[in-house]
Amino acid sequence: MTQRIAKKVASMPPSGIRAFFELVLGMKDVISLGVGEPDFVTPWHIREKAIWSLEQGYTSYTSNQGMIELRREVARFIERRYGISYDPKQEILITVGVSEGIDLAMRAILDPGSKILIPEPSYVSYEPMARLAGGRPILLPTRIENGFKLTPDQIDAVCRKEKNIKAMLINYPCNPTGTSYTRSELGALARVIKRHDLIVISDEVYDELSFDFDHTPLAALPGMKDRVIYLNGLSKGYAMTGSRIGWACGPDDVLAAMTKIHQYTIMCASITGQMAGIEALKRGSRAVQDMKREYMRRRRYIVDALNEIGLECHMPQGTFYVFPSVASSGKDGMTFAQELLKQQKVALVPGVAFGKSFTHHVRIAYAASYEDLKESVRRIQIYLASGS
Repeated sequence: MTQRIAKKVASMPPSGIRAFFELVLGMKDVISLGVGEPDFVTPWHIREKAIWSLEQGYTSYTSNQGMIELRREVARFIERRYGISYDPKQEILITVGVSEGIDLAMRAILDPGSKILIPEPSYVSYEPMARLAGGRPILLPTRIENGFKLTPDQIDAVCRKEKNIKAMLINYPCNPTGTSYTRSELGALARVIKRHDLIVISDEVYDELSFDFDHTPLAALPGMKDRVIYLNGLSKGYAMTGSRIGWACGPDDVLAAMTKIHQYTIMCASITGQMAGIEALKRGSRAVQDMKREYMRRRRYIVDALNEIGLECHMPQGTFYVFPSVASSGKDGMTFAQELLKQQKVALVPGVAFGKSFTHHVRIAYAASYEDLKESVRRIQIYLASGS
């Protein structure tokens, strides 16, 4: 019989997050600090608008690009917040979360064999999506010693060494490290990006959860708007993961190509989610700020507590993740996570899910209650003391 499964799919490992959390299913009394999902529910006025839309009979398809009303709200939001002007008719596409936006962007710009730079550690889907699109990912490792920052020298060195690098992906604030970049740091990256004529896919879905300085979109920098595919959405900052509303903004030719793929594969995002999205962008900022303040309180606690019990942890500048080293335990991250789950019923994600070289790290999502975080630290401390 002919091989049924395409080789590029058969050779692809399952998600490191999902594979690990299969172990959690069915276990009782587990504190999960693994899945990157807010523990808040979507603010009531946003849910109410979704309910109202159903009651009024909004149950149809929308334009492939998304409702023009939502695209206009996205354009107004970006211009009001960041001073970037996008044409809602030609330069904005509503996607099924930012994950679809990443997939569409890669398939729209990568030819078979096209090279794309991806910093590590990185979100689990970036490298597989690049390969599915026919691209050749080149991974750029970062380190805890410099706060997991990508540097201009790294980009310059690999672009001088490798031929035909077409694109780069950047995610900030970053999942899993929480690392972000100041405007001046982005300016230094932008200079080398322009020098080597790269197209950039910029995943900024955690922009609302920037803690130490104001978020700056890469597309806002001089000369960058025409080479950046700017991705964002409502899942994280607005606690709307289930609504699956994201957006892609960028040059009209790239957005037209992404829309072409989108219309053949997805058709359009849910109209209910889009109606909720309009409400979120119009009147959701107070709820976002309330959630942000609580995440900052948890961040301070978990970073201080982990360092106090001997697990080196840098201070994230955004998101709701920390990425501590567990090297001091004498265990690699996979062993640490498996034993901690089995013995103390605390679920973390091994660092290797985000990059093969991060064998002594784990990711902890502090999108959990303050009380659960305190109990988790207590259990981790018991595990460390046991020496098992």
